[in-house]
Amino acid sequence: AEGAPVAADGDSSSSSVSSSVSSSVSSAPPVAVEAVETVAAEWMLEFACSCLCRHFAEQSEAEFWRWRDVAQALINGLSQIPPHQKKTVYLCQLLIRIAQGKNLGLQFENDQRISPLESALSFWTLLEREEVKLAKLHEDIRRLIQIQIVAVHVENRYFKEAAEVLERLFTDSESDKPLRVKLATVIKTKDPYVPLLQSFNYSLLISKVKSYIKLFIKENETNFLIQEATKHVLSKGLGTTTLQNRPVEDNENDKSDLKKKKRRCSGQKSEKSRVLQSLNNVHNVEKKEVSLACGRRRQRWTQEEDLELKLGVKEFGVGNWAKILVHGNFNNRTSVMLKDRWRTLSKIKQ
Repeated sequence: AEGAPVAADGDSSSSSVSSSVSSSVSSAPPVAVEAVETVAAEWMLEFACSCLCRHFAEQSEAEFWRWRDVAQALINGLSQIPPHQKKTVYLCQLLIRIAQGKNLGLQFENDQRISPLESALSFWTLLEREEVKLAKLHEDIRRLIQIQIVAVHVENRYFKEAAEVLERLFTDSESDKPLRVKLATVIKTKDPYVPLLQSFNYSLLISKVKSYIKLFIKENETNFLIQEATKHVLSKGLGTTTLQNRPVEDNENDKSDLKKKKRRCSGQKSEKSRVLQSLNNVHNVEKKEVSLACGRRRQRWTQEEDLELKLGVKEFGVGNWAKILVHGNFNNRTSVMLKDRWRTLSKIKQ
């Protein structure tokens, strides 16, 4: 009819597309919104955990706390932990507590006696149950957490609390006895600078946790959100390094965070830099003890200590001095001293 509106070509094709989309949507089976939210939340939690791990390893404090809040919110939203996400949840909780491990005023548990590191140990125990192939690393981290739980109390001169912690940490098993006795001696001496605590210090704990993080990230580099975000970044030309291929590094590359910390005393900065570069294994820690050994009056070795050393070498092998030190009953010795004494005993045998 004259005067009747005539649809433009664009409007006609638009209507056609709309009807096509409508028909395809209406033909699709209905999906429960709750199920979609659950899957999306799982993806987000995996991504948040990956970010948390990376920023912990790089010591990017501001970013770590930001992703902590994201991860914690997602974890709090879980009615129950899906079996396939147990490791993810446990690792997030472990890192959050390790990062605050020296803050005895912070509470993560209803029991106010439980320090952040003691709470971290409970999550590390849960992580150990989820995998069995990293037994050596598991034991190293467990021992370091136990030692540092006591060390942090001693450093803050909470000696009574340290003794109570010791009772909670260790059973009466023979495998726990050597370390339990050593830590009890540390508490009695009230000295946070004894060789045991200097050897197995907080920096070594952080280093070992970073080693675990690297393995975790490698296992989870197929994270869905990371892959999709990487595709988007590459398609838009926004970056040249994919997220999953970016290596976990120590804080040498974290320039912005280092600049924020320049106000700290130069002694602290040099120590931190040295620790991050050298505390990758127990052998490097032994180098730190040289000055401690040199400044101490020479102490004669007893027959009992020689026997402990021989038994330790037989059980753990030559070179594992730090481990022998923890498990053996020595009188105020360092792993460097153990190494030197073994060299002397070997010469005597010849």
